Amino acid sequence: MLGSRTDLHIFDAGLVNGTRFCNEILLPYVRLFRGAMGLQFLFMDDNAPCHRTVAAEQLLESDDIERRRLAARTLPPVTIRELRLALQDEWAAMPQQLIDTLILSMGRRCEICLAVRGDHIPY
Repeated sequence: MLGSRTDLHIFDAGLVNGTRFCNEILLPYVRLFRGAMGLQFLFMDDNAPCHRTVAAEQLLESDDIERRRLAARTLPPVTIRELRLALQDEWAAMPQQLIDTLILSMGRRCEICLAVRGDHIPY
């Protein structure tokens, strides 16, 4: 979020299931952060299975927390066929002007990469 953030939470060990997600993330962080931000707060997650449990859905709904819903096609591909189709869809949706810009910048990007010996390229 621009100009604000919650504390970083690192899970010590073990798997993160729906109960753990609710108890360690939603209750202590998301619920309080939403209260501080008000109605303009929009919760975004990465569609991990622990984020989609009945317990997590009910908790968010009971606190009237709006979440960003990802379309089904944005779920990560599971099979090679799904990956191939997702890549083809993204490629077809890419504007030609963007493709041209990327191609024209490739020489400069390679020169910078060689100059920094493969390290981070400053932008």
